[in-house]
Amino acid sequence: MYQQVHDPAGGSLGLSTLFAVLPLVTLFVLLAGLRLRAYRACLIALAVAVTVAIAVYGMPAGQALNSAAAGAAFGLFPIAWILVNAVWIYRMTVATGHFRTLRRGVGAVSGDQRIQALIVAFAFGALLEALTGFGTPVAITVGMLIALGFEPLMAAGVALIGNTAPAAFGGIGTPIITLSGVTGLSERDLGAMVGRQLPFLAVLVPLVIVYIVDGRRGLRETWPVALLAGSAFAVAQFVTSNYISFQLTDVVASLASLGAIVGYVRLRRPAATRRGLPRETIEALAPYLILIVVLTLAQMDPVKSFLAERTESFQWPGLEVTSADGREPAAATFTLNWLATTGTQLLLCGLLTMLALRIRPGVALRAYGETLVRLRAAIATIMTVLALAYVMNLSGQTVTIGLWAAGAGGMFALISPLIGWLGVAITGSVTASNSLLGELQVAAAHKAGLSPTLVAAGNSTGGVLAKMLSPQHLAIAAAAAAMADREGDLMRSVFKWSIALVAIMCVIVYLQSTAVLSWMVP
Repeated sequence: MYQQVHDPAGGSLGLSTLFAVLPLVTLFVLLAGLRLRAYRACLIALAVAVTVAIAVYGMPAGQALNSAAAGAAFGLFPIAWILVNAVWIYRMTVATGHFRTLRRGVGAVSGDQRIQALIVAFAFGALLEALTGFGTPVAITVGMLIALGFEPLMAAGVALIGNTAPAAFGGIGTPIITLSGVTGLSERDLGAMVGRQLPFLAVLVPLVIVYIVDGRRGLRETWPVALLAGSAFAVAQFVTSNYISFQLTDVVASLASLGAIVGYVRLRRPAATRRGLPRETIEALAPYLILIVVLTLAQMDPVKSFLAERTESFQWPGLEVTSADGREPAAATFTLNWLATTGTQLLLCGLLTMLALRIRPGVALRAYGETLVRLRAAIATIMTVLALAYVMNLSGQTVTIGLWAAGAGGMFALISPLIGWLGVAITGSVTASNSLLGELQVAAAHKAGLSPTLVAAGNSTGGVLAKMLSPQHLAIAAAAAAMADREGDLMRSVFKWSIALVAIMCVIVYLQSTAVLSWMVP
């Protein structure tokens, strides 16, 4: 049995923190400084974390390695399982031409580039984020915008900024599921709390987009549709995450925003020029409608109870760890929920999509194989980053950092989004940032007397605003826009927006920690 110690280096919390941050510093330097591939950087950082756990914290080598194995297993199931099946659905629509149909339909709604930017970068990009995440929406929307006539640098910048509002719920709620897994907090509460922070951002992002496209004139002439798009997204985001299913948040919010924009454009057109939605476009939307139905039913009784009854939880073999106060950490328990997990429900959605779109089994199997090949590096990264997070969490390194950071007291709520922002700026992923820093945020919240749910959610909502600055997303956007070696120009074009928006999020989270907005915390 290993019992966590939070100040193993001479009983000094400050000195212990210097050792505890070594794995994170290693990861950040390798990713941002040396531009190493993410999974390789994570492997090296994992080796550093295991070394610190054994040499400084006194964790038995077997326990340290078992912690890594438990984290890698959680990364594989349910996280990678969700990602693979979500991307498979998207790949089938590409293989059958339905995605191309949907893209044409989206681009044909309006000839106004400002409105096209809202449709593609904000609403449609959020729909792609709901299914895939991990940079795919940026790559696709940049190409679509350039095809519509946008200048490459503008297309890349607009796509990056548009990818902020939905990112905390991307990949069918993967960041929330991961955050719950590493902190032990309720998925439902975390999803609800994020859904009470991000809507403020969702209202602003479309206004920023039209300003980037056409400056003050664009804002002056198109603020009604931009405000409508953001408000529709914000309301749907709040309602879905709090009262329906956090996994469906991006799907419902993106469709609500898209519907609001299309409705606005149709009302502004002369009646004689209005056209109905082509049948092939409606057919191309089938996979997303199936998603809504299946995932909603899975959250309702008696289906939800039926699935939950077939879930098994067990202590990870050979992993015997207690916290400093004698409690068993949530990460020591592995949950095997084959039917209840979103990944399995997405597999069912994929099978139903095959029927709805009349996709031959051979095409579907090829698409699944291509998905596995395309995602092999992403899966390796997910498994290694979660292995790193579990070693740091279970050895006590994360709690040490959190206790040190909690010295800020109640003001910690003001900086918690900045911690998430830094994590995503380096890792490029809200999921990765949540797995690495979620437990740190919770430890600091307990010490500072703050709501752990509020502070953990702040890690996500602050983090989404750094995706536009992360090396991975800058590289993806630059490559999609055929702007090799211009990542620096692209970063400069979006940097001020990232800073301004994260500052707003810091104020929101801080106010939610005070009597002013504390009623918003679940």
